[in-house]
Amino acid sequence: MAEPAIAVEVLHAGVQGVWRRRVVLPVGSTALQAVEAAGGLRELPAEVLEPLRLGIHARRIEADQVLRDGDRVEIYRPLALDPMAARRRRAGKG
Repeated sequence: MAEPAIAVEVLHAGVQGVWRRRVVLPVGSTALQAVEAAGGLRELPAEVLEPLRLGIHARRIEADQVLRDGDRVEIYRPLALDPMAARRRRAGKG
């Protein structure tokens, strides 16, 4: 009998475009294991991976988060500008 499995999507929306992979993993797998299985640690730039910032459907998670079938693991890129600084700039205070 086959081991129970889940199917998840791993993606990163970068400046150059969207990197997206679908993977099938054993039940109980973590977000980090999904990124590894999708090839993200080999294919994505170091500035995206260190530190690794992850989410599921726009909700921030830790790398050890256990996944469910159908989850979409998002790899976030670093912020180009601090959100508070951007607000101050728009308001003309900085």
